[in-house]
Amino acid sequence: MASRSEPLEFTLLGLLSAGPLHGYELRKRCLAILGPFRALSFGSLYPQLRRMSLSNLIEVSENESVTGSSRRAKISYSITDSGKKRFAELTENADASEDEAFGVHFAFFGPTSRTSRVRILEGRRRRLKDKAEVLSKELERSPLNGEVLGIDKYLIEWRRHSLDSATREIAWLDEMIQSERKTQ
Repeated sequence: MASRSEPLEFTLLGLLSAGPLHGYELRKRCLAILGPFRALSFGSLYPQLRRMSLSNLIEVSENESVTGSSRRAKISYSITDSGKKRFAELTENADASEDEAFGVHFAFFGPTSRTSRVRILEGRRRRLKDKAEVLSKELERSPLNGEVLGIDKYLIEWRRHSLDSATREIAWLDEMIQSERKTQ
């Protein structure tokens, strides 16, 4: 994805394509998709929503709600036709080479074409195979006592764990790609 805000824009458009939502609910659902390691404050969410509104990707509407003795407007957001078009473009032209971008795009694989899903899955598999190859070579070069090179046993264990994780994900991606190709 081109910019740092694009995964957030894509996520928001994907969520709003299912129907209008309030800011608090949008944030809650974004966090579920983006994961626990991606901070999403209202200070980054609302400026992004404002930019998307100015770009006519979403529409903002105020609904008056009565809670106790105070009257305040509850703001809801809905996707526009331009937003639907932008979301479709983002699903079909996904790079998804970064870890975060892959997870976000995978969360919205439903409206993504099979061809694009396979392309995204294959790209992720290539990236992980490259990573696994680098990790394997590093582990082969690591002496049993890593302190000689300034590498302690914990870094070696972290690399081993990363290689195991990459290997499992590659196997899963192979299954996903095979499944996608069968349904074509």
